[in-house]
Amino acid sequence: MQATTATPHDIVFLFDCDNTLLDNDHVLADLRAHMMREFGAQNSARYWEIFETLRTELGYADYLGALQRYRLEQPRDTRLLLMSSFLIDYPFASRVYPGALNALRHLGARGPTVILSDGDVVFQPRKIARSGLWDEVEGRVLIYIHKELMLDQVMECYPARHYVMVDDKLRILAAMKKAWGARLTTVFPRQGHYAFDPKEISSHPPADVTVERIGDLVEMDAEWLLAEKR
Repeated sequence: MQATTATPHDIVFLFDCDNTLLDNDHVLADLRAHMMREFGAQNSARYWEIFETLRTELGYADYLGALQRYRLEQPRDTRLLLMSSFLIDYPFASRVYPGALNALRHLGARGPTVILSDGDVVFQPRKIARSGLWDEVEGRVLIYIHKELMLDQVMECYPARHYVMVDDKLRILAAMKKAWGARLTTVFPRQGHYAFDPKEISSHPPADVTVERIGDLVEMDAEWLLAEKR
């Protein structure tokens, strides 16, 4: 549930979900293995082709949308029901990074924590809810197609004098820093495949703060983030 207030908070902590709080690469590996077992190599390869095409079109990952398109090509394949169940019922709580909940609680003692994620309108909320992250931030969840283009609404929903954004993608952090400048502290956890992509790293400026894992934030004082990076 989104919250608004007339009085800005001193600080609001914004967290990406995939590969920031939750090990989405591990989820994908499990999904690929499941598809190989249930669909075989050829059909699995076709699904991922559709998935990548759709991601290019939409700008975010849409697993269920790709499944719908695959169904148009294979309308008689009843095994599709197994894949949809696998996605919907996946135990996402088991893929929350070690220390992620503690990091949310640690920084949440200083200001509101908000999940700011890209994704579709069905599967992404389901993932965040089933992982336990939705409840952990007390429903403060924003999901967009391109979150870096929705910063005006982020400020409207959660006004603050200063923001901290934690994200595994330097591209997102750089875009938000360009928009908000000194009002934002960017934090880059080196988790997931984007965080180790040489092209991604060389194409964007470094974040204000880099940590090796999300759990490292438990050791950081929120006041230090504010004082050192303004």
